Amino acid sequence: MLNYSEIDSILRALVEPTRRQILERLSRGPATVSQLAEPFGMTFAAVLQHLQTLEACGLIRSEKIGRVRTCRIEPGGLAPLADWITERRIPAERHLDRLGQILAEADQSPKKSQDQEKDEQP
Repeated sequence: MLNYSEIDSILRALVEPTRRQILERLSRGPATVSQLAEPFGMTFAAVLQHLQTLEACGLIRSEKIGRVRTCRIEPGGLAPLADWITERRIPAERHLDRLGQILAEADQSPKKSQDQEKDEQP
């Protein structure tokens, strides 16, 4: 059973464009808080709040060595959300596959009738 509060916190974190940009940057490798803050026109404290949100929901982790805090993406952080999406995608795909079969069968039925009519004409 999926933990919906975990999924909710991931979705809340991802709704903010700044946090998505931070994740994009961290997907290329670890970065210090200063490096992450550089492209944004916001205070260091505001960037730290974004990082805390990402860390709280398990999308990133950070490590402080001396005065330098380095952040990195958490490899399994998106897994709960991916699992939730997969659980909904598979049944939907099955329904679409079945619809495709029904439509294919319906397409073939009129052709048979027309071919039979041609054969029956003198």
